[in-house]
Amino acid sequence: MFSLINILGLSIGLSAAFVIGAMVFYDLTFDKFHPDGDKIYRVTTSFKSPDGDFYNAGVTVPLAQALVDLKMNEFNAVAPIFTAFPLHVQNKATGHLFKDPEFVAYASPSYFKVFDYQWLVGNSDNALTEPNRVVLSQERAKKYFPDQELQNIIGNSVVYNDTILATVSGIVENFKGRTDIVFEEFISLKTAATQDMTNAVNEANWNNTNSASQLFMKLSQGADPVKVQETLSRIAKEHDEPEMVAIGRTSAYHLQPLADIHLNPNYHTFDFDDSRTSLSALKSLLILAVILVLLGCINFINLNTAQAIQRAKEIGIRKTLGSSRKQLVLQFLGETFILSLAAATLSFFLSKWLLAQFSDFIPKGLTFELFYNPWIIMGIILMLFLVTVLSGFYPAIVMSKYKPVSVLKQRVLPSSDKGSLRKYLTVFQFVIAQVFIIATLMVGKQLNYIMKKDMGFKTEAIAYFRTPWRDTSAVKRARFVRQMEELPGVDQVVLSGNPPASFSTMSMGVKFVEGDKEVNSNLQLMYGNARYFQLYDLKLVAGRMPLNDSIREFVVNRSYLKVLGITEPEDIVGKNLKVDDENLPIVGVMDDFNQHSLKYGVAPMAFTGGSYRGRWTQFKTIHFKLNSKNTGDWPATFSKIETIWNKLYPSSDFEYTFMDDTVKRFYESEQKTSILLQWATGLAILISCLGLFGLVIHTTERRTKEIGIRKVLGANLIQLNFLLSKDFLKLVLIAFVIAAPLAWYGLYIWLQEFANKTEISWWIFAISGLAMVLVSLMIMMVKTVNSANINPVKSLRAE
Repeated sequence: MFSLINILGLSIGLSAAFVIGAMVFYDLTFDKFHPDGDKIYRVTTSFKSPDGDFYNAGVTVPLAQALVDLKMNEFNAVAPIFTAFPLHVQNKATGHLFKDPEFVAYASPSYFKVFDYQWLVGNSDNALTEPNRVVLSQERAKKYFPDQELQNIIGNSVVYNDTILATVSGIVENFKGRTDIVFEEFISLKTAATQDMTNAVNEANWNNTNSASQLFMKLSQGADPVKVQETLSRIAKEHDEPEMVAIGRTSAYHLQPLADIHLNPNYHTFDFDDSRTSLSALKSLLILAVILVLLGCINFINLNTAQAIQRAKEIGIRKTLGSSRKQLVLQFLGETFILSLAAATLSFFLSKWLLAQFSDFIPKGLTFELFYNPWIIMGIILMLFLVTVLSGFYPAIVMSKYKPVSVLKQRVLPSSDKGSLRKYLTVFQFVIAQVFIIATLMVGKQLNYIMKKDMGFKTEAIAYFRTPWRDTSAVKRARFVRQMEELPGVDQVVLSGNPPASFSTMSMGVKFVEGDKEVNSNLQLMYGNARYFQLYDLKLVAGRMPLNDSIREFVVNRSYLKVLGITEPEDIVGKNLKVDDENLPIVGVMDDFNQHSLKYGVAPMAFTGGSYRGRWTQFKTIHFKLNSKNTGDWPATFSKIETIWNKLYPSSDFEYTFMDDTVKRFYESEQKTSILLQWATGLAILISCLGLFGLVIHTTERRTKEIGIRKVLGANLIQLNFLLSKDFLKLVLIAFVIAAPLAWYGLYIWLQEFANKTEISWWIFAISGLAMVLVSLMIMMVKTVNSANINPVKSLRAE
């Protein structure tokens, strides 16, 4: 029984540690295979303003040429790239069309001096020197030209978006290691001089930062990154606008090491992988793994030291026959290793099950095959030895120090041995379990609060979709709206900008001037019309709506009034905002609503019409409300909408989003945290209760005669259960007293991240403590009731 408890406790901790270790190894080994990878950097941009700090993986277009012109010895290569998102690409010879090709970029020959690709056909010196040239990866070449040898693909042409002709000038092998450098097609940068799919290549403006414009560099051997960073800081300072600096808005360039790209949450990777984690999250997971393994090790120490008396004679006889203390320690450590090995074998299968259970939390590329990696195997072996020493060393020392004479005279346990260490370790186990229970309940309460709290606008039965951003036809969008209005399943349809709450934001710097009062600030922008207001049930509290969707008039929210120090909404109606030396009128005030997650506060915002037309229009999103509460009718409605889409935009795929789903996505991180906490809580309770069960078994077995005597003297079942359980219940209660303030402090710190937060309620702690007491009682009663029911005759004659 004790071996089974030890193996189960250790295997639970080890399986969690194996999975978490594999995740950490997976994420920390991205882009480790590049030659001179420690010399490769991406240049990124950060912005400081009164509203906070903002980050962009892109840089201004002129920066690359400015760095080249410096001719610094520190630069081995400077490589600007521009990410592009074609609607489709066509094999010119066969006519085969491939929609939405991913990982396409404009690049110059210097890109291949930064990253070392294996060239299968062609070479890096001249593949991208001329316009209308493209280099394909091996996989992409096989996709576009499936029946041709790689050598024969050279010279063939592909056409992007029906207009950009590119001849294949080279083929490179795909990177075999884990990488965030995922590009598959490299169009020569000179092609973009006349045919730019990014709207970024030809924006030669120091004040325009586009995430599509990215910059990599490779430093020379022995180059000092600090000197390069100083140069970047100087260039950024030189090109900051004095007007922006005056109101506290500055920008800076930063060297981002290649190894930092995968785990830095401030900047996106090129595949926009939402499942990637951060370094802080990995540290938290490692702490969780250590805690679960420690809980299993504590069970081992507790049970083995408690069992020491049962092996006393064995130890005495071995010592009498000549065994040294060192030999005994090695024997006990060997036994511990065998149990650890059994636990590891069981955890190997549990790990496979855990990977399947946590598929939504684990990166797509992480599979069970990673456990066959030599480094992972070495890590598992090292952990086994560590667990063996951690679990077995103290019990081995305790048991091996018994003196043979005392053992054989039945004087093994000194009167002072009251199991203090076992009590401390048991309390530690239950402190961890209590903290997890309290945290799980509180995170669930906060998540429920923010999910149910009113965002300030309607979301029920409302959905939206974006029209293809490259299709500039306003006629098509207007026709789409008209045809949707005729559908029986649709109630309201509006063409406008982004929904009231989304992951996209647009903002601008504005100046409010009234007499001597001058306030510079940022305003988030929302584009729409009166029908948009009606669809989402936004509240106008003063003034009027903009006259139409082409006049630049603003309806500001109450949060902007707070920035200006104005209390009455009517006082601002009729005043002007200064934007780019132009005075624009404020015609109304609207109620606040949350533009993002309730984790953040309401930002100053202005509602306005779409002030641009053609390619630059903000009116590219169609919002609509379904008029049936019966969700079974919705698929037919969406099918009809998709039919309209396929007629107007046959080259693009139809994708729609419900507003409710958009709001839920705001809290994906918190939902994942809640699920992980539930699992951690369950595992911590299970391991702790296994240990408690083992100690109860040991205690009741040692007190068999006492139980028999008490029954003979008239003790009933309840009295005996209380007698056997009270010492353990004391430990559970002490653990609660320690855990409650620790959990409160941790949760208080966590809640400070939320602008909208629930209170830390007393009942969460009460439920947690009561739940732990009840679970402990149930575990104890399994054994104590059985022991209390034993016939006293059997108990008293036992030797």
